[in-house]
Amino acid sequence: MNAGDRLIVALDVETLAAAEALADQVRGVAGWLKVGLELFIAVGPDGVRALARRGRIMLDLKLHDIPETVARATARAADLGVGLLTVHIAGGRRMLEAAAAARGAVKLLGVTVLTSLDDHDLDEVGSGPSVAAVAVRRAALAAQAGLAGVVTSPREAAAIRQACGPGLLIV
Repeated sequence: MNAGDRLIVALDVETLAAAEALADQVRGVAGWLKVGLELFIAVGPDGVRALARRGRIMLDLKLHDIPETVARATARAADLGVGLLTVHIAGGRRMLEAAAAARGAVKLLGVTVLTSLDDHDLDEVGSGPSVAAVAVRRAALAAQAGLAGVVTSPREAAAIRQACGPGLLIV
């Protein structure tokens, strides 16, 4: 694997033109282009298809809904030509397994804990005991449910690698 394959550039811009310009700027350097929720809402599926012609796409939507809805959304994302798609592990095993069954050629990444949350936030919403513990537990669940990897904070990456082994992608 070359270094560029390990680099994902976030296309955190407001228009398709700006996203295409940034994608062109990092061509040959970054292996992946991340389309997040804001850009997806702005450019829609056709915008994602256009960006997929410029590079490999990580569609970061953090899908989290009932299993059937997430399965159908996962299949539609696969139709867009994306290589990576995020789902939120908090949706539970059945949701994750439904997404994995519908993924086609897309590699699924499970979001462990949003990086904006801390231990107090998790306690407030009834999760816990700590971000680190929740991230490791959710990563293990993602692996068991057939996901290719996880998206997590660098603070939890080593503990997840130790708990889940070398086969799990960690973003």
